[in-house]
Amino acid sequence: MTTDKARDLLILGLRNAHAMETQARELLENQSERTGDYPEVQARLRTHLEETRGQLQRLEECLRQFGETESTLKDTASSAIGNLTSMAHAAAGDEILKNAFADNAFENYEIAAYKSLLALCRSAGTDLSAPLEASLREEQEMAAWIDSHIEDVTLQYLAKEERSAAA
Repeated sequence: MTTDKARDLLILGLRNAHAMETQARELLENQSERTGDYPEVQARLRTHLEETRGQLQRLEECLRQFGETESTLKDTASSAIGNLTSMAHAAAGDEILKNAFADNAFENYEIAAYKSLLALCRSAGTDLSAPLEASLREEQEMAAWIDSHIEDVTLQYLAKEERSAAA
């Protein structure tokens, strides 16, 4: 692959990652407002929301290094998808579980996207490793947190449902 082609794919990937993080921001904003019954989850979502905002800024800085900007169309579409997903899960009685499952999948999607961007950087001869690796670490930490808490969240949800049924 030529360096020019790798550069073009890297810019496309950075725009796609920005749209992905825009979707994540929408999901996290909506979820963090609706998880009051699960304070530990709510706190972690809010922390990751702040990380996501930082990731968006880092991606914008990466794009600026190429004289480029994010894609407003992709960001708008991704934002809408994030809102629609949140609304669909909010309508479910087991919203906390559906969100946990979806968040687990989404975090792993983001991890793959950042790994791909890092590979494209190497092929393009561009060093964006510091900001991209920082974002990758945050996504890996969030994925690990979700994985380590899924059983607890499930059991908390079950206990809540049992209390509701007994009342």
